[in-house]
Amino acid sequence: MDYYIIIPAHNEEVFLEDTLQSVLEQTLKPKKVIVVNDNSTDRTETIIDKFTDKSSIFQKLNIHSSDDHMPGSKVINAFNAGFQLLDENYDFIVKLDADIILPDNYFEKIGYVFKGRPQIGIAGGFIYERDNNDEWKLNHSMNKNHVRGALKAYSKKCYKDIGGLKNAMGWDTLDELLAQYYGYEVLTDDSLKVKHLRPTGNAYNAQARYLQGRAMYTMRYGLWITTIASLKMAWKLKKKSIFIDNMYGFFEAQKNKVPYLVSDSEGKFIRKLRWKGIRERLTP
Repeated sequence: MDYYIIIPAHNEEVFLEDTLQSVLEQTLKPKKVIVVNDNSTDRTETIIDKFTDKSSIFQKLNIHSSDDHMPGSKVINAFNAGFQLLDENYDFIVKLDADIILPDNYFEKIGYVFKGRPQIGIAGGFIYERDNNDEWKLNHSMNKNHVRGALKAYSKKCYKDIGGLKNAMGWDTLDELLAQYYGYEVLTDDSLKVKHLRPTGNAYNAQARYLQGRAMYTMRYGLWITTIASLKMAWKLKKKSIFIDNMYGFFEAQKNKVPYLVSDSEGKFIRKLRWKGIRERLTP
């Protein structure tokens, strides 16, 4: 199985070397690793150069996508810039964060998944983070069938069918919804334990939460699903402001008639899938 990896990197000097070393040590090595240096002002580029000298699988791309570090847009801009450098000769494509350490057999097992089960469109392992006692603990904030955005692997056909990654907040939820719309399954492998070196933030700022509500509108969630999802987020993080900000973003997008990211038929499927999940969680 041939695969490519794209790693967006903005000021990642603290973690990037460990990430690239774990990629280099994979038992199934990638054909190419594009490390996209997005306007870094620290030693990120120097670390990338160290690895391009070490192995021909690494390639550097310098870009300046945006000065704003908003979730969704900056990282996907960088990913898409890296994707433009690749050819069509791959079996699966990987979007990888610059602050994780993979087990040595990570992509060998992902390759087995895609080779043996063509119905799988998206696959990945589980994220672990250090707790206050310096122990690695599972931090998988969404349901266990969700692959975190830090380590997404897509079969070639699935990636093309869903139209690539959307440049918007919520891209790493929308990709899985669209994959299911096109008949693919999402697989998570709990034996693949990935170390996340930078702890996940408790919450984005208010502007980012407005974008979360906007994303729910553009994914055609509708008012009721958006309300339920926003209440769940606010309850989980114990901050009622999250609900208010999300709903503000939704209504602002509705008022301004922001273009949808999905078609009408895709939207109907997404709402049906979301309601199904809500009913399953409410059923004893």
